[in-house]
Amino acid sequence: MMSPKQISDDRGVGNYPFRHTPLQIIHVFGNFMRIWSVYLMYHYLSQQGATVLVSVFSVLVPSCIFFLVSQKPWKGRPLSSQQVVPSIINGGITALYFILWTSGLKSCGPLRAIMAEYAGAVLGVLSAALYGRKGHVWKKVGGLIAMLASFYFLSQGWAMSTYSPFSFKDIAETEGHTEAALGMKQMMVPIFAGILSALRRVIARRLSLKNQLKKRLHALTFASATCFLFPLAIWDIILGSNSDSSMKLQFPFWTYLSAVVFGVVLIFYIDNIAEERLHVVFSSPRHLMIAGGSIIVMEIVYKMDFSLLGFLICVIILGFGIFEATSIERISKDHEPSDGGTLENQNHTLPIRT
Repeated sequence: MMSPKQISDDRGVGNYPFRHTPLQIIHVFGNFMRIWSVYLMYHYLSQQGATVLVSVFSVLVPSCIFFLVSQKPWKGRPLSSQQVVPSIINGGITALYFILWTSGLKSCGPLRAIMAEYAGAVLGVLSAALYGRKGHVWKKVGGLIAMLASFYFLSQGWAMSTYSPFSFKDIAETEGHTEAALGMKQMMVPIFAGILSALRRVIARRLSLKNQLKKRLHALTFASATCFLFPLAIWDIILGSNSDSSMKLQFPFWTYLSAVVFGVVLIFYIDNIAEERLHVVFSSPRHLMIAGGSIIVMEIVYKMDFSLLGFLICVIILGFGIFEATSIERISKDHEPSDGGTLENQNHTLPIRT
């Protein structure tokens, strides 16, 4: 006969998916809105001829103000220099990430720029080579090869109906949104941005194990990134004013609002909740599945040059590569952490999760 405690434990395990259903819905919705803002930004950059530096800086300024006002990193327990200095350095990495990723968005298109963000999973291969068991290294190297193959297929236009070998020309007219096939050289810009994005998340995770302190340090990181971008944006404006072509700085209201709210501010809190409560990190097959579904919807709505079958093949290969590259060694149930243990608590003994 089962004790009342065992019965309550079983009920808790059985209700686990249902208790987290609202958080899962919020996670899916937030990522969908973020990807929508990416498509809006792409059309603004490609049609209005705006420069990358000024566009990124204009989005980071209100985001930085919001993070500073909401988190108030100067209040509460004083931050140590071991946390402040790496956060400032992380701000420089964040600024470089936004510049490279937005440049990749403008040159490669939203689909390939979003998919390239998952290149940060290569840090899992590096972590396994340094800290993992030797028997698992080749398995992760195989995952890395699968990821590179997926990025190569994307650069060759497999996800586009014009260039995909799996296209049956059953997609509606693209209304002038046809993109060009690229090479791996052009894809390296958003891929390197994806690696930087994973690196900045790893640094932020290492600096603090507490959620509230992580948010304070994130505000400091964004303030640092905005300060790094300020002289570059001013110089870009000066050069633009001296050139023959006038720079267009007018953001469409909804594009600008969605870039700030959904592209930067809201997605930070949503990904933070997903990592803490749902244990879904960014560079994971589950996150990729949500992004892939959102991309399919956006490609169809905006009538882009899109091949569904070719895209699904690239996503499956990339998801397999991410799974192999970021998989951690199984922990025995006797040593499994309690519910209070977070992903960050395991980072001292397990490979890097990005």
